[in-house]
Amino acid sequence: MNSGGDMPILRADALGRALGGASLLDGVSFSVLRGEVWAIVGPSGAGKSSLLRLLVRLDEPSAGTVFLDGVDYRQLPPRDLRRRVGLVAQRAALFPGTVTYNVRFGPSQRGRELSQGRVEELLSGVGLSGFAGRDVANLSGGEAQRVGLARTLANEPEILLLDEPTSALDEASREGVEELIGSIIRENQLTCLMVTHDVAQARRMAEHALVLRQGRVAEKGPVEEVFGAHSAVR
Repeated sequence: MNSGGDMPILRADALGRALGGASLLDGVSFSVLRGEVWAIVGPSGAGKSSLLRLLVRLDEPSAGTVFLDGVDYRQLPPRDLRRRVGLVAQRAALFPGTVTYNVRFGPSQRGRELSQGRVEELLSGVGLSGFAGRDVANLSGGEAQRVGLARTLANEPEILLLDEPTSALDEASREGVEELIGSIIRENQLTCLMVTHDVAQARRMAEHALVLRQGRVAEKGPVEEVFGAHSAVR
């Protein structure tokens, strides 16, 4: 639910991405208010993950731009942008070493040392109490995804981007991680954009939906309007 007035915290303006003569995204525009949760849905190859990569400048747009709190994000140092807009990938790409090392990594890049108490607090928040000393090589897929989430939250992002955070998990882990993400979003009043193939998951977790087809916006609006009488994805 929006709690921050009418100015969008995030605005994509005619965003496009072309690669090797192929258009991955074309003219994508939308605005997200602070505290809103959006689902980005569409078939495989529609440009969903490409959009998230553009939002944190892992890739550069070929056209258009993004505004963060009204500021063109090209004016922001990429490290600052990626602290404020945190991306949790589909598969957690953890650094070799301990869980603690991973959680502390982002703040350490800014010269900030997280206390062990804060590390434990973050891990407890993602259901991993007692995991601080574990080697990440010994984690299950669900545990690794939770560490990836804790690592992102350690940066205290303003916006959380989730790229199909449950699709690589088994059913039991998927339900647990989905419930966890929902509780974290609510408790921290985070603004969130979540890529998903699953319309039912979009309905459960988001208030608004952005439907992509062939790199273009097919529909956008409240979830119940977008998916009310039909599925815009299937």
